Amino acid sequence: MQRILQYDLLSNSTSKNPAEDAELSQRLIEIITGSSWLMNLFHGAQTLEPHPYYIGAGCLVQTVWNELTERPLNYGIEDIDIVYYDSADLSYESEDAMILKAKALFADIPIPVDMKNQARVHLWYPDKFGIDLKPYTTLEAALDTWPTTATCLGARLNRDGSWQIYAPYGLEDLFRLTVRPNKALINETIYLSKARKWADKWPELQIVPW
Repeated sequence: MQRILQYDLLSNSTSKNPAEDAELSQRLIEIITGSSWLMNLFHGAQTLEPHPYYIGAGCLVQTVWNELTERPLNYGIEDIDIVYYDSADLSYESEDAMILKAKALFADIPIPVDMKNQARVHLWYPDKFGIDLKPYTTLEAALDTWPTTATCLGARLNRDGSWQIYAPYGLEDLFRLTVRPNKALINETIYLSKARKWADKWPELQIVPW
């Protein structure tokens, strides 16, 4: 059986307008399905089951930004984030095996794939970023702490053709080109570094101060 938590869109959302977000969810799906390389990615990712997983953050957000600003859909995308959750094996070797699997699986996609087991992030995050982190108890709990409200986003294409979207802070900021800090984990320095990097590529973005 699949070890995956099923969530309706915004079941854990702070959005004040879930009806609008439902419409934006459909628009998000339409944008994703309009990208041939993204659809190849989503179909290939289905082989990651039975681990719960999402394709998330930058490659989705930036595809939407590109659509809204009339740029090529793959403009500015430097990597692809695929996150999964396996608390039964927190070893580096197990995660490395998944990384190698993804490298082979997505060899034809010209953008690097970054694969991480969110159940073991707490083991390396303090050394890399200088911020203590408690173990995530679910995959969704990890997405809840990503750096901005717009990038707290994960999607997967189920084998029956249905879509699963997780957007705990809604989709308004994403479609309004708004970069707003999510202070659950990151600090001001990390936020501003990311925001400035994105603004260099997408000057239409509205950067919300820390």
